[in-house]
Amino acid sequence: MKWRSHPGDVLPMWVAEMDVPLAEPIARVLTGAIARGDTGYPFGREYAQALAGFAARRWGWAGLDPARTAIAADVMLGIVEVLRLITGRGDTVVVNAPVYPPFFAFVEHDGRRVTQARLDERGRLDLGSLAEAFAVAREQGARPAYLLCNPHNPTGVVHSRAELEAVAALAAEHGVRVVADEIHAPLVLPGAEFTPYLSVRGAEDAFAVTSASKAWNLAGLKAAVIIAGPAAGADLQRLPEEVSHGPSHLGILAHTAALNDGEPWLDGLLGGLAANRDLLGRLLAEQAPEIGYLRPEATYLAWLDCRSLGLHDPTADGAPGVVSELAGPARFFLDQARVALSSGHVFGAGGAGHVRLNYACSQATLAEAVGRMAEALRDSR
Repeated sequence: MKWRSHPGDVLPMWVAEMDVPLAEPIARVLTGAIARGDTGYPFGREYAQALAGFAARRWGWAGLDPARTAIAADVMLGIVEVLRLITGRGDTVVVNAPVYPPFFAFVEHDGRRVTQARLDERGRLDLGSLAEAFAVAREQGARPAYLLCNPHNPTGVVHSRAELEAVAALAAEHGVRVVADEIHAPLVLPGAEFTPYLSVRGAEDAFAVTSASKAWNLAGLKAAVIIAGPAAGADLQRLPEEVSHGPSHLGILAHTAALNDGEPWLDGLLGGLAANRDLLGRLLAEQAPEIGYLRPEATYLAWLDCRSLGLHDPTADGAPGVVSELAGPARFFLDQARVALSSGHVFGAGGAGHVRLNYACSQATLAEAVGRMAEALRDSR
C-alpha cells in the first residue's frame, strides 16, 4: 500500500509503515511455521504472556494478567469490540483531537457518537477541555466512554503518569469508561517514559488494546491483545467468542516472537528513529523554517504545522476520519513536490493546516522529501 498507492515518482511519507527489514527472530519463527505447514487456527495465551513479560521488563509493569486478556484481529477492531461491551448504540465516545482518523470512522460506523476534546498547543492533553467533553458525553447517553491514544498519534506526545492519573480521576467523576489504544507504546524515544494506562490509580475498570504491529512493522500479520483492568474482567467475559477468530495464527506467532526475542532489534530501531527525528528537525529549520515542527516523544510520525504557508483549505474543516482525502498543504506537497503526506484535516479539530510525516525511512529519503517540499515552497512564492 505504501509504495503502490501513488505513482512511482512520489515519495510515500504517509501511511504508518516503516522501511525496515524484518527482525530475524520473527522471520525465523515464521519460516519455521511454514516449513512445518503450521498454518491453522491460533490457540492459547502465548501472545498475552509475551506481552506481560515485555511490559514488566520494559515499563516495570507487573500488573498485566494474561487471564484478563483476549485476542482480536487488530487494535481498532479490538477497540470496537470493547466499546460494544461498555457502551450502547447512540452513546458518546470522547476523543482528543487531532487524533488518529479511524477513531472517528470506526466508532461512528458502529452507531456511537464522537465528541472531541481539543489538545493544547503543545499537543498535550487539555484537562479542562476533556472535563467539558466528559460532561457532554454524560448528558448525551447513559454509558459514555473515552478513547485514549497513549502515546498520542499524530503529535507523538507521551502522556505522563500525572496526566493519566488526572484522566482517571475525571473519568470516575463523570462516570466515563476509558479504553486506551497503546499500539505505539514500544516506540517511546529516548528522553520520554511510557506509562501504561492500566497501571495508574483509578484505572481499574478500564481497558487497553495493543499490538506489536507498529513497533516491529507487522501490519500485514494481524493480531492484537485486549487487556481488561481488575474491575473490568466481568465485562471481558461477555466478549463474543468469535472475536478471537479474527487474528491469524501466523500473526500471533510473529507478534509473540517480537515481544519475547525482538528487543535488541527494537533498541536498534529506536536509535535510528531518534536520529531521524533530530535530522528532520534540522532539515526543516534549515530549508523550510516556516513549517512548525512538534518534536515527537514517541512513534515515527511527525506533526507539522503548515498554517503559516497560506495553503489552508477552509472547506476541509470538520471532515475527520476519511483518510484518503487530501486538502490544503498535503494536496500542495503531493502535487508540487511529489511527496505524499497525511492530510491534517482528517485528524479532527485542530488538524486543518497540518500534515503528518512518517520519518521511518532512510536518511537519504528523508532529506530528499524535505528538499522537495522546500523547493516547492520556494517555487510557489
